[in-house]
Amino acid sequence: MRTGHRRALLTTAGVLVIALVAPVAWVQGVGRAHTRAIDDVPSVDAIVVLGAGLRPDGTPSTYLRRRLAAAADLYAAGAAPTVILSGDAHDTPGGGSYDEPASMRDWILDLGVPDDALVLDREGFDTTATCRRAGDVYGARTAVVITQDYHLPRALFSCARAGLDAVGVGVSAASATRAQWLWWHVREVPASWKAAAREALGR
Repeated sequence: MRTGHRRALLTTAGVLVIALVAPVAWVQGVGRAHTRAIDDVPSVDAIVVLGAGLRPDGTPSTYLRRRLAAAADLYAAGAAPTVILSGDAHDTPGGGSYDEPASMRDWILDLGVPDDALVLDREGFDTTATCRRAGDVYGARTAVVITQDYHLPRALFSCARAGLDAVGVGVSAASATRAQWLWWHVREVPASWKAAAREALGR
């Protein structure tokens, strides 16, 4: 192979690597700059708990229970007067319903958070929507966002896109199976790239 061809191939490969790696590094870097330990969270307008699915019996998933426990701890510590429980709510086939925020409410009440401190956001279909609604609908200008540690940097990047001044607390992502744990971490790479691309395109 000629030296010129080899150099062109290496240059092309380098450009592709940068195009793939740089956006992910941007999203992760922005997010990690706003992560906090649970005992290092400033006073904010609201604690925002992102949904993480329900069990077949309608109770919060293991991941969601961890998020709610952290929110209860932050509320007890006086981090914010309001806890926004954000997730999906829709009718299901057969006349039933799936209401993630309502299930979150039931669970966090048992953890000592009073009902009048809770706001149920039933249109939190993704992180950007949740963060935008926290400000536009519920009046929060500052917030602490709670999600699993692997998801937190991208979540905080999305909140910045939505105009919410947020820090975040990451909770455990330990899973019953190694494969599930690995999958959730690996999928953050393309998801971060997509978030960066959407920001660059102004979408």
